[in-house]
Amino acid sequence: MLKGSTIAAGAAVAAPSVFVKGAWAQEFRNNPGNAASVKLGFNVPQTGAYADEGADELRAFQLAVKHLNGEGDGGMINTFKPSSLKGNGILGKKVEYVTGDTQTKSDAARASAKRMIEKDGVIMFSGGSSSGVAVAVQSLAQEMGVVFMAGLTHSNDTTGKDKKRYGFRHFFNAYMSGAALGPVLEKEMGKERRAYHLTADYTWGWTQEESIKNTTEALGWETVAAVKTPLGAGDFSQYITPVLNSGADVLILNHYGKDMINSLTQAVQFGLRDKQVNGKNFEIIVPLYSRLMAQGAGANVKGILGTTNWHWSLKDEGSQAFVKSFGQEYGFPPSQAAHTCYCQTLLYANACETAGTFYPPEVIKSLEGFNFDGLGNGPTLYRAEDHQCFKKVLVVRGNAAPTSQFDLLEVVQEVPTEQVTYDWKIFGGELGPYKV
Repeated sequence: MLKGSTIAAGAAVAAPSVFVKGAWAQEFRNNPGNAASVKLGFNVPQTGAYADEGADELRAFQLAVKHLNGEGDGGMINTFKPSSLKGNGILGKKVEYVTGDTQTKSDAARASAKRMIEKDGVIMFSGGSSSGVAVAVQSLAQEMGVVFMAGLTHSNDTTGKDKKRYGFRHFFNAYMSGAALGPVLEKEMGKERRAYHLTADYTWGWTQEESIKNTTEALGWETVAAVKTPLGAGDFSQYITPVLNSGADVLILNHYGKDMINSLTQAVQFGLRDKQVNGKNFEIIVPLYSRLMAQGAGANVKGILGTTNWHWSLKDEGSQAFVKSFGQEYGFPPSQAAHTCYCQTLLYANACETAGTFYPPEVIKSLEGFNFDGLGNGPTLYRAEDHQCFKKVLVVRGNAAPTSQFDLLEVVQEVPTEQVTYDWKIFGGELGPYKV
């Protein structure tokens, strides 16, 4: 924001402020020009292992568009600050959208995003639910000069070695899960444990396994084995059987979506939670949780620890406004995937309003280093150096006595931002140029 303000001040010397608005309106891909509307692209998994998350993301995107256009109760537009949003679209243009199906596959997601950019003329695209997808389409965003506001993506690589100037992530990452979870694991399970990892075999699983291993080994835990499993495996029995004879007393499931539902359910069916190993009760950990997964896994999640980016039970003004809007629209509370996608849409729209233009390099500068509040999780920073948001992370546990079909996760701790913040240089990577 500061950089954008500086440029605006310089331009004001040569022209009245009324002409300065949109002073960067040079030609760029999908410039809406004088059109009455502007189009956004929502690229989500409508099929595949993460389809449940994709469906909820799409609901949130549609709600965000409704609120940006001044329809409905406004949701978190009423609590977001500082904000330049007016409820009359973006820069006075009505917001429209197109949707695509990533199929939870990187190549399909990239093809879908490319079609949105070239055929539909989107000015920004968003979505996710797989870090492999996020990394692939973020690279495309940089190549084609169209901003990508990532949805659910938890791999360290998204804002680490694979970060891009045209990509932004509101969601937390695997490193932050480890930093939040470590002290709770030590308190509840002690310093002498033997852990067995089952890990989804792609960028997200790899970096989550690495981050959680680093955390648990720093506590004194031994890593017995770390076994990779294919995304969308369906049947995990061949991977769970060896755990029984491994001497491990903790199983860490680096799985998400339907994969987590299936692997956790089978682990419980194989009796792991009833076992005692090394004189200790056998424990299961799900480092990245979601309420949608908890619904799918049912009673199997009871007592199991993990982390989430956000939860509908939070009592802050922004979270409650979003839960109310979403509940009125769809009849149930939103997931963390829905929350992050809704926030990303508002953050992009606000950056355009602040910059006074859709010209990507100035929109990007409006987001870099932006401090905001009122979107849940408390005060939040969009760090300029890697485009990663920093805010509170939630440690949660499967609720032992749920009061409804949605009351499945109990928030154990809201971990302060300081505990999950790290030096961006540890993951390397380069953002790349503003102008492409």
